Amino acid sequence: MSRKQKKKIYREEQDLIEIKTRILIVCEGTKTEPNYFIKFQDVLDDMRIEVKIAGTGYNTESLIEYARILKENGNYNQVWCVFDRDSFTEESIRKAFSQARKYKFRIAFSNEAFELWYLLHFNYYHSAITRNDYIKKLDKEFKKTFPEMKLRYRKNMSDIFDILKDKQQHAINHADRILKSYGSNYRPEKSNPSTTVHFLVKELNNYRKDL
Repeated sequence: MSRKQKKKIYREEQDLIEIKTRILIVCEGTKTEPNYFIKFQDVLDDMRIEVKIAGTGYNTESLIEYARILKENGNYNQVWCVFDRDSFTEESIRKAFSQARKYKFRIAFSNEAFELWYLLHFNYYHSAITRNDYIKKLDKEFKKTFPEMKLRYRKNMSDIFDILKDKQQHAINHADRILKSYGSNYRPEKSNPSTTVHFLVKELNNYRKDL
């Protein structure tokens, strides 16, 4: 092979490296959210995207700061922070959003908890739901929707993405509909139920190899 040909191949390889999107997803939980996005990786085109997922155990402001540290040590095109309303104060949620905007991070936020994203695969919700109700509602939906599989919802399921994958578009539509229902009155720390997880999901869907 000539030197000219080698240089051409090298340039092509460099072009591939440069156009590959690198996304960092920093999660509040150590299992629930990471388990979902780890399995999501199985359907992504790894020639076009690289995803790093960190399950931290941090929340609100400390989560944003930890994401900043991770970003400083990596060359990422996008940084997403995944966290919930839970029982944190409205002030701490607002501060976390302010920090994220400062660092140009994107947020996948759920009020009250990430499991709302799972519930939206089955139904549209417009009334407030407490964290204690999520598991009971999910277990009911699992038994009704997957009777032949005898599935029961368990917190931190490792295969939850695969189970819900075929219903994902329903969840996206329902999440969009919820946000539209609030209009200009949407406030992440106040609007229960609501989630923006679907924004991250739609971004990842741009790199799926099965669609």
